[in-house]
Amino acid sequence: LADNGMEDVTHQLDHEISRLEGVLHLEKMITAAGGKIFSTNGKKANFETTLNTCKEAGGSIATPRSLAENDAILYFVKSFNTYAYLGIKESLIPSTFQLLDGTKLNYTNWHLNEPSGKGEE
Repeated sequence: LADNGMEDVTHQLDHEISRLEGVLHLEKMITAAGGKIFSTNGKKANFETTLNTCKEAGGSIATPRSLAENDAILYFVKSFNTYAYLGIKESLIPSTFQLLDGTKLNYTNWHLNEPSGKGEE
């Protein structure tokens, strides 16, 4: 009896999660790529606020590691007609970037003549 009750609860939760994901997809607040889920609250904020909001939600700031993940982030940029912060920073070597934890980038997709350091990379 306990197993059946647990199955019912699990089924209900799966259904509710699926429904919520559908709503978020329709509202352009969530997308997936590379086995990851990317989401936004649609609000503009500075980098520190964005970083903290991601942590509070149990995630991390987006760091594209493939073309598909980069496209997932661009989906939000285009949907909200705004920029997106990424989980990368310039290293001690000018024009060389790394992940926030200092790890070397394995994927980049810079525009021609970027990064230029003008904030539009």
